[in-house]
Amino acid sequence: MAKETEDQYKVVATNRKAYHDYFIEEKFEAGMVLKGTEVKSLRERRVNLQDSYAGVKEGEVFLHHCHISPYSHGNVMNHDPIRTRKLLLHRKEINKLLGKTQQKGLTLVPLRIYFSARGRAKVELGLAKGKKQHDRRASIKAREAGREVERAMKERK
Repeated sequence: MAKETEDQYKVVATNRKAYHDYFIEEKFEAGMVLKGTEVKSLRERRVNLQDSYAGVKEGEVFLHHCHISPYSHGNVMNHDPIRTRKLLLHRKEINKLLGKTQQKGLTLVPLRIYFSARGRAKVELGLAKGKKQHDRRASIKAREAGREVERAMKERK
């Protein structure tokens, strides 16, 4: 099987606030256990990752507070928008995450939801450490300085 490249993914939602609020130390890819109407809503890009997080409980990983809107053409059997969803990871990855999240200040944050080349819904989790206010300011200053350098280089050419 050929290795999947970045352009083969269909990104549904990204959590841009996660990069602002956290230092992302490591990334993991996990499958999602979804119901039929949830998959259809994901394909319509009706998902919100803000304020969502993942946690390890009893040897399994769950995604909490991820809002997937009810399917527009669904019926009374539609899903609960904020239900807790199980994530699929290998046992070694779960054990690693369990050990890391028990450390002080580390948490699991969903970074993006996408469909793989095979059409499977995946979530990219980031092992994150929270930023302080001065860290946020420093990252904003660094980003602005990089933009200024790019502008100056563009003008010189």
